[in-house]
Amino acid sequence: MNQQQEREVARGLREGKTEAWHALYETHAERVWGLVARLMAPNCDEVPDVVQETFLAAARSARNYDPARGTLWLWLGGIARNHVALHYRKQRRHNRPGDVDDFPVAAARQIADWLDNRRPTPGEALDVAETGAMVRATLTELPVDYENLLTAKYVDGATVEQIAAARCCSYEAVRSKLARARRAFRRAFDKCSNHPTDGQASVYHDS
Repeated sequence: MNQQQEREVARGLREGKTEAWHALYETHAERVWGLVARLMAPNCDEVPDVVQETFLAAARSARNYDPARGTLWLWLGGIARNHVALHYRKQRRHNRPGDVDDFPVAAARQIADWLDNRRPTPGEALDVAETGAMVRATLTELPVDYENLLTAKYVDGATVEQIAAARCCSYEAVRSKLARARRAFRRAFDKCSNHPTDGQASVYHDS
């Protein structure tokens, strides 16, 4: 969808035109599914519900969409992330024993080792269902740029050089931002898991 098409769809959404909604869905539905599945795990039964809630929320707020503040995808992606985060908050409220008191301490320690640069990735910890869900929940609590950066590096396996090239910035800039993202993740993870990981994440030298 080019800029002219974006403007036409945005105007149609504000005016409540059905064809604009069809264009939005056809262009971005698959991408929304991918984003939600990535944040909730592809086999999560609630993915369809969150996708549906995303588009319903977009319908309710369409008249307030301002193209000057970002593209349609940035707007829709932000709504999707908000609803994934809401899903995890509801889950924590309704399933308190499973996600706090019974959260695997050993898995939390493996995450802490990753944050302190003693293991290259969260590794086996992510194979533990509770930990994988907690990591994904934590990512939704971070600023979008930190979430994207950590996901690219540690979920998608991209190198710092590849990320720098994709972002058109320097290796040092990406490495510095990754260090800040890991520190932000530590604070959010400690809050979500109720198992403090202690200390501060080190500045690391991944490549």
